[in-house]
Amino acid sequence: MRFDLRKTLFILPNLFTLSSIFCGFYAIVACTTANGSGETSAEDFYRAALLIVFAMFFDVIDGRVARLTKTQSAFGVQIDSLADVVSFGIAPAILVYRWSLHTLGVGGLIASFAYVACGAIRLARFNVMATSPSGAPKKPGKYIMGLPIPGAAGALVSIIVANFAVTGSLQSAPEVMLGVVIALSFFMVSTVPFRSFKDIKLGWRSVIFVGLTIASSAVIAVTYHPSFALVWLIVGYVAIAVLEAVLEISRKAARLAGRRGSPAATVEPAEEKQRPSVP
Repeated sequence: MRFDLRKTLFILPNLFTLSSIFCGFYAIVACTTANGSGETSAEDFYRAALLIVFAMFFDVIDGRVARLTKTQSAFGVQIDSLADVVSFGIAPAILVYRWSLHTLGVGGLIASFAYVACGAIRLARFNVMATSPSGAPKKPGKYIMGLPIPGAAGALVSIIVANFAVTGSLQSAPEVMLGVVIALSFFMVSTVPFRSFKDIKLGWRSVIFVGLTIASSAVIAVTYHPSFALVWLIVGYVAIAVLEAVLEISRKAARLAGRRGSPAATVEPAEEKQRPSVP
């Protein structure tokens, strides 16, 4: 039997993707397992959140491995999206519902499902935009439309991990978590452009940005807890995207107002017909 190196390399990134699915599945099991008193312990919720963090790690690795081994394929795009639905859609939704939102009754259930639905819609839209008519994946651009579902999942699990680390009371404030879930769901299906960071080049601006990011995260991690650094990074990521979107809308409005206020735009229709066209 002849050994086919390419087929072996093709399996490699998919193994990382399947590992992400396993972490998401195990996270669901962990946060739905009851102890002797019939309730899920805080340690189980913490473990489930960490499993989703591990799923994020595998999600990053599988794409990098596929690009390094040049084994990118339409199959890889599809199985990666299915893994994202499980690990960053269903698993975080069940986790946050069991952790806090279940106390809101039907409202918490609807919000959790809305998160899953918006995540699935976000992934389907991404697949359509990131795949060529032949089925091959396109080259990633500078921006992507909507908050990536791993980022939304990271926001939820970082809050749970941070709350566990400082023995906080956020679990008893389901209204706050409801607002967070609704906001994340909205950003996932929005048309707000988020930076992909896949085409980042090593320049002085990039070095300064990365340096400030690492320094600020280190300060927060040392001052409070390492989990708060992840909260800071995700909040900053969303804030930058929203700020850039607002600035772009303002620039477009200014350009439109400038065109409307120009002499050519204020000419009466009758006068405009009499004016000779300029070649």
